[in-house]
Amino acid sequence: MFKILVNLSFAFILGACAQGNCRSQKKVAPALPATEATEVESSASNRIKIHKPDGTLQCGQGKLIPVEEMQKQLGKIKVYSAKNQNDGMMRIQVCGSPTGNSNVYEIDRKDLEEALKAGFQEWMGE
Repeated sequence: MFKILVNLSFAFILGACAQGNCRSQKKVAPALPATEATEVESSASNRIKIHKPDGTLQCGQGKLIPVEEMQKQLGKIKVYSAKNQNDGMMRIQVCGSPTGNSNVYEIDRKDLEEALKAGFQEWMGE
């Protein structure tokens, strides 16, 4: 009887994760109604991130341009999100060289050309 219980327990354990590691399986979020999902997906996929260095330099040199202040340079371009972020690149450590910090803005893809004319660049980071 004991052997049967051990074998059954072992079978259940193996069968429980037969599709791979249970912890690595993705959990699926509940789907939105079709009309809402399409609108959210299409608007998010038509957005792009742009950036411009925030003016800071190593050793406390340079002058920080706040996110809100720099956003004024975008004029009438609609901004969905704005934050100050480091580009994650390695830098030479010399006083007066750039820190790699930029003000990053999420805008509609259709406004990219206008943003480029204002001196912004497409954000390649996260």
